[in-house]
Amino acid sequence: MDPARLHRSGTQVRPLPGAPAVPSLSALSWLVADADTGEVLAARAAHRKLPPASTLKTLFALTVLPRHRASERHTVADEELMGMGEGSSLVGVKEGYTYRVSDLWNGVFLSSGNDAVHVLAAMSGGWDSMARQMQEKARSLGAMDTHVVSPDGYDAPGQVSSAYDLAVFGRAGVRDPEFVHYSSTAYADFPAGTWSYGIANTNRLLTGADGVGRYPGLLGVKNGYTTNAGNTLIVAARQGGRTLVATVMNPQSGGGLAVYEEARSLLDWGFAASGKVRPVGSLLPPKAPERAPSDTRAVSARGAGAPPAAPPAAATAAGDEGPSVGLPLALVGAACGAALALWARRRRRPRREP
Repeated sequence: MDPARLHRSGTQVRPLPGAPAVPSLSALSWLVADADTGEVLAARAAHRKLPPASTLKTLFALTVLPRHRASERHTVADEELMGMGEGSSLVGVKEGYTYRVSDLWNGVFLSSGNDAVHVLAAMSGGWDSMARQMQEKARSLGAMDTHVVSPDGYDAPGQVSSAYDLAVFGRAGVRDPEFVHYSSTAYADFPAGTWSYGIANTNRLLTGADGVGRYPGLLGVKNGYTTNAGNTLIVAARQGGRTLVATVMNPQSGGGLAVYEEARSLLDWGFAASGKVRPVGSLLPPKAPERAPSDTRAVSARGAGAPPAAPPAAATAAGDEGPSVGLPLALVGAACGAALALWARRRRRPRREP
């Protein structure tokens, strides 16, 4: 497997005899991979850096989900809702209202609510800190194309990701049952004080809205749209004991729903190509080089052939206050030395002839 292959232009695939033809897509970049093994089955412009829109919320969730229990309650302060971009998607979070963390996550995953993201970010270190935390999380997963500026995915100068990185985030997400619980929820009630209202997931492959057929075995994940990014989508589906993850960034034809049909084509192809293609890359982070054993490092530091360093004096479990064995050993050594010297002098004394 050549890791550089995913950096090449054009469609990357290694078909075996009987493999189905890769679908022709209009997206600027795309990727489909086995979510269990991390093997990339096919891709195009996988590392091309593009605006991610709200698919970046997957990285936000990976970063923040472990921090708070679903049952935790939080009363929203006015300043926590400040600074949202014009035209942001909202779920309807209100200052002064108390929400469970699970309600806020429903707002993030179903309604792509930037207001819910702002509140969860405020609960987890603040907006600027959250961007740094997300950046660190991306790097820890081996996602090197992503640069986080606005944690909610709102367009910002310099904010980019790639089909490869989004697939890394999607794969990490579907390995977390809590993430899957939210990403695969089609409908939920969102509280509004003494009453609540229904919200629906904007992922049409999950709900079947707007004439888009539901995809069997879909685990959801996240869709996004901005004027600058176009339509973006991460999807995952499980069929026959196999889980695939696919990403599609900015289709160039077919209208606003094309991103779902192109993702459907990738999932269909990926399941049909099982065992009929060789991987063209991996979503797994590169392995860190193995460190040499400590004794090998010591030999290297001393140089070949040099005598080993004297071992440090043994310490007792109680520390320096324990009884020392050094003095008795020294006395025994001195006595042995004196006896050897006396024996040597006697051997050197000339014998008298009888």
